[in-house]
Amino acid sequence: MEEFQLIEATYSVGEFHISFSRRRITQPFAPEAGEPEPTPVFAPATHTPEPPAPKGTPIVSPMGGIFYAAPSPGAPPFVKVGDEVTQGQIVGLIEAMKVFNEIPASTSGTVIELVAEPGQVVQIGETLLLVG
Repeated sequence: MEEFQLIEATYSVGEFHISFSRRRITQPFAPEAGEPEPTPVFAPATHTPEPPAPKGTPIVSPMGGIFYAAPSPGAPPFVKVGDEVTQGQIVGLIEAMKVFNEIPASTSGTVIELVAEPGQVVQIGETLLLVG
């Protein structure tokens, strides 16, 4: 980024996106006698707002891998928004190292939101869906 004097950069491949940004401070030059002292110039920092608090109980990924909402392509999803789930019920699959792992609901309730998209790479602790 420094070599090309970039402040922001984004790289995307398929569904994978990564962005970099940095704050850049311009150093003032030494003023000559009688000139007013220049003030430093700051580049605007990009601030990502905090996401709103979840409106339900999150069911999170116990491992990293690829999330699947259905048992096979073309099959109906394990759950949809509005479905009632019980604790222990399978709500999705995560493929890790060519092994499909069932993801059970950690709580009972109504599915409020499907957060993870089918085929999305998820990390440990990432919210898959919200139950209320």
